[in-house]
Parts: sequence; structure tokens; C-alpha cells
Amino acid sequence: MIQKKITMYSDGASRGNPGEASIGVYIKTLEKSYGVCIGYATNNEAEYSALVFGLKKIIALVGKKQAKNFSVECFLDSELVVKQLNHIYKIEHETTQKYFLQVWNIMLDFSEVTFHHIPREQNKKADLLANEALDGKGLQKVLL
Repeated sequence: MIQKKITMYSDGASRGNPGEASIGVYIKTLEKSYGVCIGYATNNEAEYSALVFGLKKIIALVGKKQAKNFSVECFLDSELVVKQLNHIYKIEHETTQKYFLQVWNIMLDFSEVTFHHIPREQNKKADLLANEALDGKGLQKVLL
């Protein structure tokens, strides 16, 4: 079977860092957008939460059995998260380690998942979704 590629942009926002937080996910290939409040979190926790949420949404949309036929390209404006996921930076905080493991386990459902750092200007859609959620225009609060 031919491997299919999905492109996803994700962003996390935290007002106060830590503070009220939200996520924005734009799955470009599937034309799906999500902006969700996640409660109280740091910016890094919000960034990881957005990534986890997006990958889980892709699995829900394509089906768990079909997910192995897809590669996912993830674009984030968090250099820290991308470098941690690409094994360039160590992960020292226990909370971050848990997020890393969660992402790593979800990756096993796909044929391949890659992470790319992009400037904020190239992540406008996901950033807007996260900020709209914080402004009360997004979906209801969820626990990830």
C-alpha cells in the first residue's frame, strides 16, 4: 500500500506561564482545525498537549487500523519541544518526560512521525486557534 502523508501544525499558549492555557491544531491535509482550552499549564505543557491532541485526532479521523499507512509531518514553533523530540536536547523535568513518552507511544500508531521547527509567522493558523480558545471562542475545556 502507498504511504500517505498528513501535515499538521500545532501550538500551545499559556497566559501567565504558567496560567490559563489552550491549544491550537490545524491538520492541513484533512482540513480540520481545533482550538481548545486545557486549564492551567505552562507554555511547554501546552505545546506538548497540542501535539498529543493533534496526533490523537488524526488517529480518530483516519482510524486506528489505517494509521499505520500514514506518515505525519508535525510543524511547531516551539524549538525546545522539537529539539527534545528529535533527541537533540535532554528532557530533565518529570512532567515533560511524561509528555515525551506519550508522544513517543502515539508515534507507534503511524508509519512515521517527524517534527519540524518553524517560525511563529509560519504557524499563524494554529496560533490563532489557541488564542481564540483562550479568548472564549474555542471549544469547551478538555482534560488531556
